Amino acid sequence: MGQATADPGRTPLRRTPRQARSKARLALVLEAAERVLVDEGVEALTTTRVAAEAQVSVGSLYQYLPDRDAIVDALAAGCFTRLEAVMDDLVRAAAAERWDDPVGVLIDTFAGLYRTEHGFRALWFGSGLTERTRAADREHKRRMAEGVRRVLLALGTVRDDEALARSCHAAVLAADALAQEAFRRDAGGDAELLDEAKVMLRGYLAAVVGRSPSRP
Repeated sequence: MGQATADPGRTPLRRTPRQARSKARLALVLEAAERVLVDEGVEALTTTRVAAEAQVSVGSLYQYLPDRDAIVDALAAGCFTRLEAVMDDLVRAAAAERWDDPVGVLIDTFAGLYRTEHGFRALWFGSGLTERTRAADREHKRRMAEGVRRVLLALGTVRDDEALARSCHAAVLAADALAQEAFRRDAGGDAELLDEAKVMLRGYLAAVVGRSPSRP
């Protein structure tokens, strides 16, 4: 399970912790909330239950996370931040390496991450997502699409334009839907469906590269 963190810019914290001790306490609360989410589901994410799991008072929790929606939003923001950090690492790797199969690298990397991000999967498949989290997820997918665009540009396979950005967004949406189904079928990710996703997205990427003007 990844370390749960809160991004004040993305989460509706009642107040922003400024001292190191307060930040550490909030991190522990979010780790406790993630345990509750994984073990008991979204419906169990009440302030009372999370406070008990974190061994803090409800009043202490309430300073930052006033209700279940705020807890869900904070957990989702932490997941998105971790996934986007991995994408940033991949962009840097693509600039330094030559990948024969970028689709395979991307899908294998994130499938591996989903296998350890139990809290993310619990949110992904849960029915308790808030409107704020759904909106944040849409923005997250746009940022992931931007990461894919940066990977392709780093590999020198395409020229940058609006069509590339649109294609990367479409690829992320398709990959996300297929990955969700693969992990619904099997907690480790249905290998055959993930392989089919690679085949489909390799073909799509080849079409995108084919219609892109050659780079100078």
